Amino acid sequence: MINYDLYKLLKEELKNGSNDLVTRPTGQILRERIERDIGKENDGTVIALDFSKIGIVDYSCADEIVAKVISRLLSGEYGDRYIVLSGLNENQKENIEVALERKELAVMTEMRDKEKILIGSLNKYLSDTLELILKKGKITAKELCETMQLEPNAGGMRLLNLYKKRLVKRSEAVQDGGKVLAYERI
Repeated sequence: MINYDLYKLLKEELKNGSNDLVTRPTGQILRERIERDIGKENDGTVIALDFSKIGIVDYSCADEIVAKVISRLLSGEYGDRYIVLSGLNENQKENIEVALERKELAVMTEMRDKEKILIGSLNKYLSDTLELILKKGKITAKELCETMQLEPNAGGMRLLNLYKKRLVKRSEAVQDGGKVLAYERI
């Protein structure tokens, strides 16, 4: 995992002494910097946007920095990369979550107290499936179907949808002498 310290990026880009992420123009400048940096990362990289040294995050900055970046990630603009948030406090989480929910997006987040949660918008059946993956660490479609008593097609689609939303990673695994796809927490 590669850590993007938003406080450091803010200082490098704006040089204004503030640790707050406020106003859409500020968010746009920081988002463009994040996008340039993401483009330099290898496929498969997990990027943590670190808010731990940031003070206030208003809605317009949350929309620019988090919602737009996640939206572009899901559209494939950044290739095979993953984004998580880290170091959030409750107030930051609230504004970021509103920005994500308005666009029906979700992202894995590690709060300042180290609790790992999903913020944003995700339907119940995908949320339940993600919860199982977080608990187990890694799962195949067959294991998911057996655990949740699902038809094979339903289990496979749930896993694929979580992968497309970049909430889990996917890799090949060997099971019963053959290759299968395994889905794991980020």
